[in-house]
Amino acid sequence: MSGSRRRRAPPAEPEYRPGQLLDWRDSTHWSSNAKPCRYCDRPTHLRDSKRSPAHKVCAEAALAQQAADTAAAYHQEGTR
Repeated sequence: MSGSRRRRAPPAEPEYRPGQLLDWRDSTHWSSNAKPCRYCDRPTHLRDSKRSPAHKVCAEAALAQQAADTAAAYHQEGTR
């Protein structure tokens, strides 16, 4: 057995495409009365999993930003 080990490359960053993160086809994501979106303040009938008003696109953008922030913090932590 040799003393050197081959290092694995880090996993590739998944490519984000709008419309792929959330599936809100279930009727629980719909309300008959429109309320302001928690992200953009425009009216929406959609509700997130916690029943807060949110457009699907706005929620996906927030999730993508949160994932990017987490990845950046993870990479920063590794360089200290």
